[in-house]
Amino acid sequence: MSGRRHIGAAERRARLAAGQLLAPGARASSAEEVAGSLVALHGTDPSTVYLAVGARLTDPAKTVADVERALYTDRSLVRMHGMRHTVFVFPAGLTAVVHASTGLEVAARERASLVKQLEAGSEHDAAWLAEVEAGTLAALAARGEATAAQLSEDEPRLRTQLLYAPGKTYEAWQAVSTRVLRVLGMEGRVVRGRPRGSWTSSQFRWALAPAHAELSVAEAKSELLRHWLGSCGPATEADLKWWTGWKVTDVRRALAAIGAVEVGLDEGTGFVLPDDVEPVAGGGEPWAALLPALDPSAMGWQQRDWYLAPELRAPLFDRAGNIGPTVWWDGRIAGGWAQGKDGEVRWRLLADVGREAAAAVEERAAALQGWLGAARVTPRFRTPLEKELAAG
Repeated sequence: MSGRRHIGAAERRARLAAGQLLAPGARASSAEEVAGSLVALHGTDPSTVYLAVGARLTDPAKTVADVERALYTDRSLVRMHGMRHTVFVFPAGLTAVVHASTGLEVAARERASLVKQLEAGSEHDAAWLAEVEAGTLAALAARGEATAAQLSEDEPRLRTQLLYAPGKTYEAWQAVSTRVLRVLGMEGRVVRGRPRGSWTSSQFRWALAPAHAELSVAEAKSELLRHWLGSCGPATEADLKWWTGWKVTDVRRALAAIGAVEVGLDEGTGFVLPDDVEPVAGGGEPWAALLPALDPSAMGWQQRDWYLAPELRAPLFDRAGNIGPTVWWDGRIAGGWAQGKDGEVRWRLLADVGREAAAAVEERAAALQGWLGAARVTPRFRTPLEKELAAG
């Protein structure tokens, strides 16, 4: 496209600082504001949600109370499956959009997989599964909120054992309850409630999902992409296909539907919303941040060279492509951090960014350690540098 504007790496980093609420003047006052700006907070590791919010609040000391209020009292944030078969925390107003744009297709695959396993590994079938689901939902309605173990007391068929990954080195017998609740969650019929333990726990109670509007798939895809580009644009087709988990044809239809504008990027063609073409000035106050494993800013794009030097990937990622805790300086990932068993937040810069950066990182590390208090955080997906720092 002739005459299109080029957005270089420096401007992209300035956009990231503002859109991802990482610059000092851009930070938020509530968990809802953070989630709304980022669209989705990675929820596979429960602690990521809290650490991602805390890194962006003007008063990080209130992080735990504010996130718990939003998730479990006001229900203004909802933890549910979304893009790429992954658990996220979304603003409640986006649940219908996520459900129709990504959840339905993922849920259909998950249900088919479970039925196939049931038929191959037991005498049960889809009709049996439907009966178990009905019993589970009735038990949940009576209890209000319950763990899988509690639901299994009311619906004993949830204890049925299935062999997972037969023939693999990691094959194991497991109760079908986990898979049943997973399918019900993907289909938007149940949601995760309070954890059994602290905010770092991954053992959740379950509750019936609140009703939400039913949207057309095309409408929902367009709306999700509009929200994401508003926060994270510009992005390439490859970025968008990776982030959503959609086919490239679905990405292109949604881009056309929202009138996305082509811009030039160092990686090739990118896209922004029609009202987001004008230059964004950089050169503001430099900023430091300690972001958690799987943070939305670190995992938001497939092509990351504009904020992550290729030579830093090996120590910061695990073999499956999950990024660990990162240290940022002025729009770039500059190192990593970890919390030791004694609670100390330890960090290391992997790039020469100067004394000012080191002092700013030290200040952010002290603030993080202060609000963590007695809590101990170990990422679910361990990376080389995180493991080294945690053990040091």
